[in-house]
Amino acid sequence: MGPDVHSGALVADARRSPGRPFRDRADPLVAAVVFALFARTFLFQAFAVPSPSMEKNVLTGDRLLVNKFLYAPLSEPLARAMPARTVRRGDVVVFRFPQNPSRDFIKRVIGLPGETVAIRDRTVTIDGRVLSEPYVFHADDRVWPDEASVPEEKRRRDQLAPTRIPEGACFVMGDNRDDSSDSREWGPVPERNLVGRGLLVYWSLAPASPDSPGGAAIFAAIRDVFTRTRWDRTFLPVR
Repeated sequence: MGPDVHSGALVADARRSPGRPFRDRADPLVAAVVFALFARTFLFQAFAVPSPSMEKNVLTGDRLLVNKFLYAPLSEPLARAMPARTVRRGDVVVFRFPQNPSRDFIKRVIGLPGETVAIRDRTVTIDGRVLSEPYVFHADDRVWPDEASVPEEKRRRDQLAPTRIPEGACFVMGDNRDDSSDSREWGPVPERNLVGRGLLVYWSLAPASPDSPGGAAIFAAIRDVFTRTRWDRTFLPVR
């Protein structure tokens, strides 16, 4: 009887208060906003890919959903509920660029803390063992030799002296090895810079063609959804 009485009192209060129905309708909206902010901060985040450095696996114009909690140092009870783990070789990760943390980059983890990575004529070795890399794409057939006459940026693309990865860091490279600024150029990425692991492509929009027709912005945007969307990449897992 007690609960019924309380329920009736609440209903009566709502009827007497003109503003209460509006607040009742607003509560789910507020809850949804709070959950969205929580999810974006701690669970998932969307990122747009602006460059071809991860082709042919992640394309320019892909919109990715990134798992943010996978590498996060969670406290109890979240640590028991979330399947968190340390970074692994082969993970496609989004991270804050070490030289400018306001920028986010996406690359693949090649080397782990304490390992020694080297590149000889494009072949990557980890602690002296050749790394199998079926995901690698080369747009240029030329292999630049390790010679002083070759410009450093070209030599560094295909050759790298043995480099030990410090603790708390990982060595990352783009799958598109001939068009990627990565650890070959600016060194390992501190694990504290990791934002998360690429989960899936939720939408992919091909870059606009230089000869695309113009028009009002709103109509051009609607047209682009149908003409530039790569439908076959929708919900494609990032591997």
